Amino acid sequence: MGKQLSIDDLLTPVAIIDETIMETNVRVTQNYFDQIGRAFRPHIKTHKIPSLAALQIAFGAQGINCQKISEAEVFADAGFNDILITFNMMGAERLERLKVLNARVDLQVVADNPVVVEGLASRFEANQPLKVLVECDTGAGRNGVQTPDAAVTLARQIAEQAGLRFHGILTYPKPNSESDVEAFFAETIRLLKKTGLECPVVSHGGSPSLFDSELVKSATEHRAGTYIFNDRSLVRAGLCALDDCAMNVIATVVSRPTETRAVLDAGSKALTSDLLGFPDHGLLVDYPDASIQALSEEHAVVDLSNSKKKPEIGERVRIIPNHTCVVSNLFDRLVFHRDGVVTRIEPVAARGQVV
Repeated sequence: MGKQLSIDDLLTPVAIIDETIMETNVRVTQNYFDQIGRAFRPHIKTHKIPSLAALQIAFGAQGINCQKISEAEVFADAGFNDILITFNMMGAERLERLKVLNARVDLQVVADNPVVVEGLASRFEANQPLKVLVECDTGAGRNGVQTPDAAVTLARQIAEQAGLRFHGILTYPKPNSESDVEAFFAETIRLLKKTGLECPVVSHGGSPSLFDSELVKSATEHRAGTYIFNDRSLVRAGLCALDDCAMNVIATVVSRPTETRAVLDAGSKALTSDLLGFPDHGLLVDYPDASIQALSEEHAVVDLSNSKKKPEIGERVRIIPNHTCVVSNLFDRLVFHRDGVVTRIEPVAARGQVV
């Protein structure tokens, strides 16, 4: 029997996933949605790995959420059938691929404006219609119709197209805005009923809103992705503790040019420049008073001014990313472990699928 591979044997920088923490995150989240009687649809953009989506389904999730058609195609090839794509689908080539995908799986998409609806309607026919949800801006300030009246107007436009089926409404909310989301949803549903339109799906979303989902009474499902790994942003939001973060990036100290500066081998290609409102680029687990102040492509510059203990050259350090979803997309593979012993190495199958 060969020697077990330890995470200490891995070349750095490397993204590692603690299997036990990850499984606990999946179980706890699914238990919550089972208890409140709501469907849960995980967003696979966090991990982009079919075996992890299969784990989420095995625990009780209903279907998956993808962000781009290229992601959805990877997961359809892996055998997943119930797929929601939460991005406006535009462009002739993309619409043709969408039509092919719709013939293979139970597919849903979103739209928040008439141009998108017209494009979808030009490609789909009554013999194989496409399910479309109206995306609503309930306060996040991103995509979405701005009022319940506008949602109903767009829903009617969808319903009038022979190749489309109005399938419901959807939002990605601002955190801690459950009352606003519920007010928007409830009024939209009321107006839809008045118009004579059924609304099968009312989809709420986001990991920051995860355990407040029950406050949105009208919702039929919740979508979230980051929860499977958790990250520094969710710790800040009070959704988890540092010990609930399954992903770490291991880096090596390659230089100590001054007493107050260290340089790591994990730059923007491993840690992402996505700050998410933090003043630095991730949390050094064993040096919490140190600060990763700057990233170049291959280097992370760490300010040690406020840290009493300081890492040595050659030392390996663990970093909890600010935003785990982006980090997954930076690596060709993720390394999984239990108690530091490597259990498997998984290719990030949908890495780079951005169209």
